[in-house]
Amino acid sequence: MDGERRDDEESERDELAERPNGSGDPRDAGDERGGERAVEGDVDEPEEEREDGEDEDEADEERELDEDAEAGAESVTIEITGLSLYTHHGVSEAEREVGQRLVLDLRLDVGETDATATDALEDTIDYAEVCQLVALIAQQRSHKTLERLCSVVADRLLGDYELEGVWVKVTKPEPPIPLSVDEVSVEIWREAEE
Repeated sequence: MDGERRDDEESERDELAERPNGSGDPRDAGDERGGERAVEGDVDEPEEEREDGEDEDEADEERELDEDAEAGAESVTIEITGLSLYTHHGVSEAEREVGQRLVLDLRLDVGETDATATDALEDTIDYAEVCQLVALIAQQRSHKTLERLCSVVADRLLGDYELEGVWVKVTKPEPPIPLSVDEVSVEIWREAEE
């Protein structure tokens, strides 16, 4: 039996020696049993250390951002919900004098923006800045109707930002009327003029 085992081992060695690279891996040999030959560049080589100190994760993230930027900009809508402000709007003099809380909801149709790829604030609309502007508008001047307030806010947002459209909803919780009503709201949609 030992003689037979040695003969088998010797014939296997002879077959390996006949293959072009002698590796014994049929994929590398390109023979009838195997797959493809190894191609230059298929071998994982360690990445060279970067001079600017970036690690591999940062380099991968950069490549992803570059690929996303090449894919093109995507359409974006920014929604701000529940901006609660103490204001002095209303038909009655008491509402305008004493004031009350209003809740604003906004939808800004930004359109195509590179921010989805670049992750840069300057490529989109800063919603914190929008909230500050809306608070200023709502608290700066008194209006009798919510319709007028919605219109003023929409016009200002379209004037100050590059938007395709804007939706503004103003809600008056517990309006001063003699019936039980949770809230009253007015909304307006306005598109940018071309």
